[in-house]
Amino acid sequence: MELRQLITFRTVASTLNFTRAAEVLNYVPSNVTMQIKALEDELGVRLFDRLGKQLVLTTAGKRFSTHIQSVLDKLDEARSVVHDNENLSGTLTISANEVICAYRLPAVFQRFRSRHPRVRLIFRSVPNQELKQTLFEGTADVVFMLDEPIRSSGLAVEPLVEENFRLFAAPDHPLAKRTVLQLEDFHGEVFLTNEKGCPYRSMFDRSFEKEGIDSITYLEFQSAEAIKQCAISEIGIAFLPEIVAGAEVERGELVALPWQIPDLHVYTQMSWHNDKWLSPIILSFIEAAREVMAIEGEKN
Repeated sequence: MELRQLITFRTVASTLNFTRAAEVLNYVPSNVTMQIKALEDELGVRLFDRLGKQLVLTTAGKRFSTHIQSVLDKLDEARSVVHDNENLSGTLTISANEVICAYRLPAVFQRFRSRHPRVRLIFRSVPNQELKQTLFEGTADVVFMLDEPIRSSGLAVEPLVEENFRLFAAPDHPLAKRTVLQLEDFHGEVFLTNEKGCPYRSMFDRSFEKEGIDSITYLEFQSAEAIKQCAISEIGIAFLPEIVAGAEVERGELVALPWQIPDLHVYTQMSWHNDKWLSPIILSFIEAAREVMAIEGEKN
């Protein structure tokens, strides 16, 4: 078992794409494939399965990933002793959901890359409800979640920015002309939301149920962009974070309805595994995220 095979395995496990892993490692794709096959032959198990066009870790692959991550962390720790932190190099894997990736992380990535251009950044978009598992499986170093304040005995969780959610509609929507709304005004309306299982969708449902409305018509989407475009097309009322719809509101394509959703406290939160060694690379990234998010928080 060679060190380069373990590094290749970690990169494939992070990207779940042989071609992308080859780009990150500066290999040709066939080299990555051969290294993974040699590793699987030596271990006597399959580490990855192909489900259609999607590459996934097998159960054995997930177990192996956790232990290999620990081994490579120790190696990174040893390397950091003999390297100047101003010239960091290595690989960092970040995961977040679609909203945080599009509207919060680009500025963080830019600041971090300006300081450490030799560090390879791997980003994976992961549904909000699956992000914690990537930390436990060792397929991400740091994740960003959009949720109520999270408490976990196995994870370090740091709230960064409170996110304001609003109801948005097209300017010609009947409710967009109103300066005050009552609960009964929403009867018969179609709400454009994320799918069930999304934390803030659950909070949305809970807030309306508290007010006695339990027969809401939904159109459910996986994408915030799809929700936004359907609201612009007057299909219904969108439930979204303010950061997602800011540009459309400025252009007059959407209007924020005069309705505050009660008891909705959602934060962009940064998290990592409690038992993970925080290398200089990870610590520097965490600090960059804190700096950028502090500026964003002041704008809210």
